[in-house]
Amino acid sequence: MSRLSTTHDLGRDTGAELSRPSSVPMPRGADPHRVTEEQVDRARLAVARSAADAEDCRTLLDMLGLIDSEDGLPPVRR
Repeated sequence: MSRLSTTHDLGRDTGAELSRPSSVPMPRGADPHRVTEEQVDRARLAVARSAADAEDCRTLLDMLGLIDSEDGLPPVRR
């Protein structure tokens, strides 16, 4: 059995559509490249969990654009 036929059989058995690259769902009505407030909060938590101490956390958040600026929005949300 060739590799191509195995891949085709796997796609048929699992119900996967191998020929359509657009089978990944896209957000509706929103810019897919826009960072949401929830994503910023989750990123902040991930950085805080990984930081060695408070100064390290602040440095990492600043480098990633996750600290609010004067206008109240972090640079990553602009």
